[in-house]
Amino acid sequence: MNPIRILLVDDQTLLRDALEVILNLEDDFEVVGVASHAQEAYDLVKTLQPDLVLMDIKMPVMNGIEGTKKIKADFPSTLILILSTFAEEEDIVECLAHGATGYLLKDMHGDRLLNAIRDAANGQFILQGPIAAKLASRLFQMNQYASPIPNLHNVQVELTDREKEIASLIVKGYTNREIAKALFISEGTVRNYISTLYSKMGTSDRSKLLLFLKELGIKGE
Repeated sequence: MNPIRILLVDDQTLLRDALEVILNLEDDFEVVGVASHAQEAYDLVKTLQPDLVLMDIKMPVMNGIEGTKKIKADFPSTLILILSTFAEEEDIVECLAHGATGYLLKDMHGDRLLNAIRDAANGQFILQGPIAAKLASRLFQMNQYASPIPNLHNVQVELTDREKEIASLIVKGYTNREIAKALFISEGTVRNYISTLYSKMGTSDRSKLLLFLKELGIKGE
């Protein structure tokens, strides 16, 4: 199995070098290049063709939002995973709207970062709990002015005990891999349960599912 080829983009040299060492210690990762800003990242994507770009936001020359937009426009198959110190709603919305496959914070545990990169490379959409909450808040505000989110308190949605367990972990920000590990079940089983939740909530969007679960009173405890 070929390793996941990663391009690191961060203007903080110490952090960038540390990430390069950590990622290269994993057998299934290969850091193929590093960049200090998004314009440099764009040029390297053209030549190196990485599978995934791990991108900061606040950088000189070109920031991560503009870089995400430019890279996804010309190299749509390249995955971009945001890794930032900041959790500002505008940044989150802009990055995801321009095609980022997830948004993570730099203070997350190292093992969770490694698993998040793997999940992103496997096609999953990645949001940490705090980021998902901020995105849910922004989507709620946006829907107040567009099509309102249904008030599920007035709708009869029955969840099994296992579905409630999984729903609680979704609200908590767990990835499918982390849910499987926490509940001692396979990732395939987790995906089946989540598909059922999508069906019951009438959506196929994970961020909207998060909103609906919160509307039902599901808490990430």
